[in-house]
Amino acid sequence: MLDEILHILAAAIISWILFVTVDIFFRLPEAGGVSGASAIAQDIKAGGGALAGGTMMGNIVCSPDASAGTLLAACGVYVAGIPGGLAAALMVFIGNRICHDPGYAGTTGAVIATFVIYGFTLVGFAATDFVAGMVIAILSIQGLSHAHASRLLARLWRVRQ
Repeated sequence: MLDEILHILAAAIISWILFVTVDIFFRLPEAGGVSGASAIAQDIKAGGGALAGGTMMGNIVCSPDASAGTLLAACGVYVAGIPGGLAAALMVFIGNRICHDPGYAGTTGAVIATFVIYGFTLVGFAATDFVAGMVIAILSIQGLSHAHASRLLARLWRVRQ
């Protein structure tokens, strides 16, 4: 039981680092890439948050990005291993096109997550650890405090610049 909890916590940390790194690499904090992202960012800024972090959070809400890609990849790996993760990446790609998202953060996140998650299954983790871990990672960005999460993301964005 304790091992499973530790695996889920480790998976949450790995997933968080993975999806935030991919989103920052694809410059999601810089500008809203899809409809609604800028409006969400402005609302978060008005609530005491940081505009750059709010923009990234707006992108997360409005289009399949690396967080959605990572979560879907974990589900895909759980269902069918690497082919399942790659099928999830294809669905994220289609979702991005439906949302008229000009980037590929979600698809890239799903592909990378597929291989990371599968690799961890070879050393004793379960894909379900990453499903639970990714839910925790998303909750830490979108569900606890928009102001604090946006400020953290903005600080990480400044490091990239």
